[in-house]
Amino acid sequence: MEEKNTSNKAPVKKIVPRHYGMQRSVSKRMVAINKSKEKFHEDNNPVKIMSLGGLGEFGRNMFVIEYKNECIIVDMGLRFPEENMPGVDFIIPSIEYFSNNKNLKILGIFISHAHYDHLGAVPYLISKLNYPPIYTTPLTKEIILKRQEEFTNMKKLDIRTVDAEKNNRIEFTNFIISVFHVNHNVPDSVGFLIETKQGNIMYTGDYKIDFNPIFDRPADLTRIVKLASMGVDLLMADSTGIEQEGHSISEQEIFQNLEIIFMGAKGRIILATFASLISRLQQAIALAEKFNRKVVINGFSMKTNLAIAKKLGYVKTEFKTVIDVKEMNKYKPEELLILTTGAQGEDNAGLMKIINKENKNIRIQPGDTMIFSSSVIPGNEMAVQSLKDSLTKQGANIFHYKMLDIHASGHAYKEDIKLILNLIKPKHMMPVHGFYYMQKLFNDLAQDVLNLRKEDCLLASNGQVVEMIRGKVVMTSKFVPANYVMVDGLGVGDVGEIVLRDRQALSQDGMFIINLIIERKSKSIKVLEIISRGFIFMKDSNELIRNTKEKVNQIVIKSIQKTSQEDLNESYLRNILRDEIGLFLFQKTERRPMIIPIVMEM
Repeated sequence: MEEKNTSNKAPVKKIVPRHYGMQRSVSKRMVAINKSKEKFHEDNNPVKIMSLGGLGEFGRNMFVIEYKNECIIVDMGLRFPEENMPGVDFIIPSIEYFSNNKNLKILGIFISHAHYDHLGAVPYLISKLNYPPIYTTPLTKEIILKRQEEFTNMKKLDIRTVDAEKNNRIEFTNFIISVFHVNHNVPDSVGFLIETKQGNIMYTGDYKIDFNPIFDRPADLTRIVKLASMGVDLLMADSTGIEQEGHSISEQEIFQNLEIIFMGAKGRIILATFASLISRLQQAIALAEKFNRKVVINGFSMKTNLAIAKKLGYVKTEFKTVIDVKEMNKYKPEELLILTTGAQGEDNAGLMKIINKENKNIRIQPGDTMIFSSSVIPGNEMAVQSLKDSLTKQGANIFHYKMLDIHASGHAYKEDIKLILNLIKPKHMMPVHGFYYMQKLFNDLAQDVLNLRKEDCLLASNGQVVEMIRGKVVMTSKFVPANYVMVDGLGVGDVGEIVLRDRQALSQDGMFIINLIIERKSKSIKVLEIISRGFIFMKDSNELIRNTKEKVNQIVIKSIQKTSQEDLNESYLRNILRDEIGLFLFQKTERRPMIIPIVMEM
């Protein structure tokens, strides 16, 4: 960029630092913001921003952005159950809000990337929302379609591909959505700028800053700055990595450290990671090719994801690198790499089946090099530790992320967050995807970096309605339904609080069944059977069983005397047995099993 020469001196060149578009002046940005304000006019219809999941939690990400009678949905994810939710497979967002607002038109669902916490609820909710179109990138599209094959009774999905490299814009009457590329630990991850009649919203999705990614291009900071120059009235940003100081570890560094391990490994290498961590799988395969190792894939979800990534060109392998597990015996240990799921100690995952000798073809051998290329998800610490103990006992040598940088988070650390805040310069903040504590830390940082006021940094809750009018964003006292919906097998939403409480009671103190048959004419007990499950071992508790039967006899005789000669009130008798036997057993054992009386008359 050159200034006009107004003297006899040589032309003076301005030195412009190449910091991904940061050369844009503040004045230009203000012009853009002022222009954006012109469109507001006197429109008093607010844009509503509602989270049906994804605030104060990891997973279940689903955000609704509504104006008048139209809306878009950003992400539609699931989360895994907590320890006190026995039998529950997944938790998904509630869509009761849409059931209560039949006239609200869903223009489209925008999915940011191919992780289940952002797309996993699609098969469970899409039909109930009348199959609106889905906008996403090629890899995410294929992951959605592959999972949809498990739901054979559903209609074909309308998925429309977006391409961040081509600067896609999707235009509706009341919304314009622009796509931008970000780095995460799965390729094809994007964020969105959403232009509305009342201001602009930027949603980062899950992201990190990596200037040297492996098998990916850096985040498009130039485009992010360009979009931000239009004015960002609300930034909805990933808060997961806010506690981590410094910058995120580059995938280039991970690759170099993995290479050191490959160089020193004398036997087989077994690498456990997430099935969705495509970049790590590509790194491992590239190193296998470099060190002349064949690759065995263990785990259905990992095989599926790799096949999709290979089809789209995100994973490049030589034709003969990946072999079938049955061909392993043809090769020496130092010629093999096994990629497997199960780094979190999951019971049914690939690594656990190998350790428990449930895998027919793969066993841990002394001298195996075991690489855990994943961090431990909070709550899984004991399961992972048990996994390491079992591997060590069977002779494996373990490497994990605390020993060497062989795993990088897919989420921005504090210094990366500062960079993004300085590039975007939002007027209001609303951290997402993280616990409440993380969201609060993020807002504290935003106030410090951008001198934002406390009231401009929103700490919203799931279901809380946030409104934007003329670029001003506020939290309201209004709430929409955002409760948990439990998925258990084929059942969606049929497991509620009462069922969960019953399951918790059963898991804690077991159940005690009283099977009672009363003869109609004599009003006497014909059959009295006691069954215990998870409460006592009956063979060792003869005295308790005998005393309980005597107590049941007393209750039945007393109850029969209170009823007429013609009818036996079975419901009344069941309730009395449940209450009095429950109290009796607590006095004897200080345990509270679930009492299930079965009363029949013959």
